[in-house]
Amino acid sequence: MKRIIHINQISKSYIMGRQILPVLQGVSLDIMKNEYVALMGPSGSGKSTLMNILGCLDTPTSGLYILNGNDVSKMDDNELAEIRNKEIGFVFQQFNLLPRLTALENVALPLVYAGLSKKLRNKKAMEVLDMVNLTDRSHHKPNELSGGQSQRVAIARALVNDPAIILADEPTGNLDTKTSYEIMEIFGRIHNSGNTVVLVTHEEDIANHSHRIIRLRDGVIESDERKIPSMVH
Repeated sequence: MKRIIHINQISKSYIMGRQILPVLQGVSLDIMKNEYVALMGPSGSGKSTLMNILGCLDTPTSGLYILNGNDVSKMDDNELAEIRNKEIGFVFQQFNLLPRLTALENVALPLVYAGLSKKLRNKKAMEVLDMVNLTDRSHHKPNELSGGQSQRVAIARALVNDPAIILADEPTGNLDTKTSYEIMEIFGRIHNSGNTVVLVTHEEDIANHSHRIIRLRDGVIESDERKIPSMVH
């Protein structure tokens, strides 16, 4: 099995006035290619900070982070931005779609930074929209889409660059139960097609779609449990 994520003794502290606030305290973790992992923990456990470090949105105070063979713990902002665009597909709770762009244009956006021609961008964007069953809405803008459709557009955008890892932060947080299950079914399909998926959630039933649940508390890993995947609802 190929190791996609290797973190060793990752610590993160924030300086608040004269106080140093430790958020992560020596976290070590390996995630293999094609794993399906849920990160869980109460508010203040450090899961969002860990997610931001895994997503190269933040850097650790100390420790080592190797992402798909790249040592990202020492990279500057520009290098991190390049790695993010190449290696990571993000899905956020708020969808983060640009309101003036169509679904197709939103999905194609990461490919603009990758320097692909418009024809190639649109072709690839349509392919991933097809994966999430949304080709018929490709020319609609976000305000013409339901929450579930918006999240599917966001998932397609995360997939368009063929990233090494999909990071999803509370991806069902703004959705009703039925739509949440539909979105989780899509994540299941993404995982089955060979992608590595890391999910941050505080909901047990969402975490139970994954094959491994890592629980954080007070900035350390409290438990790391691999499980036999349950049947999709």
